[in-house]
Amino acid sequence: MVENKEISALFHLIDDPDTEVYSQVSDKIISFGKAIIPNLEDLWENTIREELQERIESLIHKLHFRDLTNDFINWKNGSCELLQGALLTARYHYPEMQSLQALQEIEKMRRNIWLELNNYLTPLEQINVLTSIVYNYYKHKGIKITYNQPDDFLINKTLETKKGNGISNGIVYLVLCELLDIPVKAINLPRQFILAYFDQQYEFMNPIGHASQKIIFYIDPLNGQIYSHKDVENYFKRINVPLTTTYFKQRDNKKIIQFLLQELSKCFDDERNRYKMEELLSLVKLLDE
Repeated sequence: MVENKEISALFHLIDDPDTEVYSQVSDKIISFGKAIIPNLEDLWENTIREELQERIESLIHKLHFRDLTNDFINWKNGSCELLQGALLTARYHYPEMQSLQALQEIEKMRRNIWLELNNYLTPLEQINVLTSIVYNYYKHKGIKITYNQPDDFLINKTLETKKGNGISNGIVYLVLCELLDIPVKAINLPRQFILAYFDQQYEFMNPIGHASQKIIFYIDPLNGQIYSHKDVENYFKRINVPLTTTYFKQRDNKKIIQFLLQELSKCFDDERNRYKMEELLSLVKLLDE
């Protein structure tokens, strides 16, 4: 954006000690939208005052977040594609991120899996092909969820480093299944992000049947391990939770992204970063509106 007298005057007031003045200046700068970010970055590079740099960084963050919020509104009102939702989530932490590399990586994985599939494979054989390529050929690793590493939740970093937790690995797995027309969906098991292979023929013949009866087997996206119905029943006994049909219902893409945002927000549960937690939770709430 070409810097004019108005922008220059606003920039001179960024470090005003009067909080009310700064609030008005901040609102006005943000009203210019993303186009003013290069001007702010140039101002940041030409100042050595740490307090002023922090205010400039805060303004740039607010501009990125406003733009991201609008993109999430468009996403929830549009196709709600899982990959796009995951990429939007990654943009919260990496606002300048370009999606092309992640999209190309997903396409390479999809193509390699597709070349090994055919119409005569059983559901288990299909999943064995997909799992072998993801975890053996591409060497994707699963790591336990910890809340001191935001990158572990973000699909761009998971694809780049070949390392992610159960949620980010699970989203990669779900995206590949969706692209390959493999009926694998996320379900609502407590304390776990678990995938399930749904019997499409059973669903067609019994649309109102028991949700768990539509599932052939379960998949742990942390490492691709297969679980049976008995394994899941034992899990419920171990955690002492009553087994009900609600846990076997498919999570739609919006619910998956809400869960991702909620879990990512826990990475910022400290005084300095609490505003990030609040922003991420505001996106969760936005997707419910």
